[in-house]
Amino acid sequence: MHESAAQIERFLDALWMERGLSDNTLAAYRNDLTQFSHWLAQHDISHLLVVERDHLTDYLALRSEQQRSPRSSARLLSSLRRFYTWARRERLIAEDPTRLLAAPKLGRPLPDSLSESDVEKLLAAPDTRTVLGLRDRTMLELLYATGLRVSELVNLQDHQINLRQGVVRVIGKGQKERLVPMGEVAVDWLRRFLNEARPDLAAGQANSVLFLTQRKAGMTRQAFWYLIKRYARQVGIRAALSPHTLRHAFATHLLNHGADLRAVQMLLGHSNISTTQIYTHVARARLQALHAQHHPRG
Repeated sequence: MHESAAQIERFLDALWMERGLSDNTLAAYRNDLTQFSHWLAQHDISHLLVVERDHLTDYLALRSEQQRSPRSSARLLSSLRRFYTWARRERLIAEDPTRLLAAPKLGRPLPDSLSESDVEKLLAAPDTRTVLGLRDRTMLELLYATGLRVSELVNLQDHQINLRQGVVRVIGKGQKERLVPMGEVAVDWLRRFLNEARPDLAAGQANSVLFLTQRKAGMTRQAFWYLIKRYARQVGIRAALSPHTLRHAFATHLLNHGADLRAVQMLLGHSNISTTQIYTHVARARLQALHAQHHPRG
C-alpha cells in the first residue's frame, strides 16, 4: 500500500509539472487511484505497477454492480489510463493494462422539459397590465411557439419579424438562417406588444432590438434566464429549469403530438438529426409514464 501511495504522488507531481492542473483535479486523480489501490490490497495485489487487464475489468465490474454512474466510471478509467501511460513512459511497466479497455457509454442526458400544463402556468405568470409584463409574456410566448435559443430570442431585431406571414427569420449558430413559423397566438401577443409596450420602452429612441429593457437596451441572456426562474417560482413550478427549458418543451410537445422528427430538426436549427433525436427519448419516456399511469396493466 505504501508503495502504491508513493507511485501515485510521483505521478501527480509529474502531472502538475506538465499540465499545471488544479488542486481539485489532482485530488480527483488521487482519490480514484487510492481507492483502486485499496481494492488491490484487499485482493493481495501488492501495488499499482503489477496490475493486469483482468484486475481492471474486475474492479470496473464491481463498480457497475455497485451502480456507480457511467460518468463516474469513465472518469476513473481516465485516471487509470493517465497513470499507466505515465508509468510506461517512465519505463516502470512494459505494457499498459488499460490499452484495450473500452470506456463506458455515457449516453446523452435527457433535456429538462415542462408539462403542457406547467408551460401554460409559466406563460400566464407575467402581469400583462404593465409594460414589462406584456414584454415578458410576449417573449415567453414567442420562445415556446418557435423553440428559439434564448440567445436568438434576446438578439432578435424588429426586421426579423414578419407578422403578415407569421414567421420569424432567425440567425442561428454558424450564422445559419432559418424561417420559423410563430403561430397565431404568438403573433397576436407580438402585435399587442409592438402597439402597447415597445413604444414606451423605446421612448422615441431608434433601436432595432425587438425586446428592450427599461434602459432602452437589449436584454441579456442571463437577465431573461432570471425572469424565467422568477416567474416559475411565482406560479409554483418545482421542476428543474434551464435557459433552454421552453425550447426543450417546444420540441417535446411537438413530437408528443405527432410532429415529424425532420421537421423539428429544421425548426430547432440543428445541423445534424442526431442532435434532435434526443427528444424522441423524452417523448417516449412521457408515453411510457402515461401508459403506466392509465393502462389497467401498466
